[in-house]
Amino acid sequence: MRTLAIARDLSKASAVDEIYEEATAAGMAVDVLVNNAGFPVFGLFVETDLQTELEMLQVNVTALTALTKLFLKGMVERRAGRILNLASTAAFEPGPLMAVYYASKAYVLSFSEALANELRGTGVTVTVLAPGPTRTGFQKRGVMEDSRLVQGNIADAASVALAGYRGLMAGKTIVIPGFSNKLIPWVVRLSPRGVVTRVVRRMQERTPQP
Repeated sequence: MRTLAIARDLSKASAVDEIYEEATAAGMAVDVLVNNAGFPVFGLFVETDLQTELEMLQVNVTALTALTKLFLKGMVERRAGRILNLASTAAFEPGPLMAVYYASKAYVLSFSEALANELRGTGVTVTVLAPGPTRTGFQKRGVMEDSRLVQGNIADAASVALAGYRGLMAGKTIVIPGFSNKLIPWVVRLSPRGVVTRVVRRMQERTPQP
């Protein structure tokens, strides 16, 4: 098995085409695409940095969409392929203090579900992984280590990745690791939207410093 490592910054608009062109030039047929890259911006929207948020949207939304578009065509032609997109339980609710990030994950969820439907019968499947808070470099990147959301016993990256892999191989459309996380979409649907938004805001606020 051949391995080709291509390092690119997906916040740059040119990165997606460069990745696709290098993979194509190397004669590699991509049968599995995992769109895992992403990062958050934490804080009140009126105070956060616009350029950083635009770069986040480039990574979380635009690059994911473009990579899927480019590599999907070959999968459909070969009538075989699997795509795994990383969303979040954030996709099911509004997220004060991470307004743009939550919205970006709602896009990933909606896009993936729609694409999974379009691809039925083609031999290509799309799976969207929607974990809750997970212990990674995510918290440090967003400067949110003291947010209530990421305190306590949260999931480890290995268990989340394993759940995503199993769902991908089984051809599932939506994978939500963890029993309590699986309840979130149902709680959100049954609760008043304003209440959900206030609860999420409370969960995301920084813990008071002594």
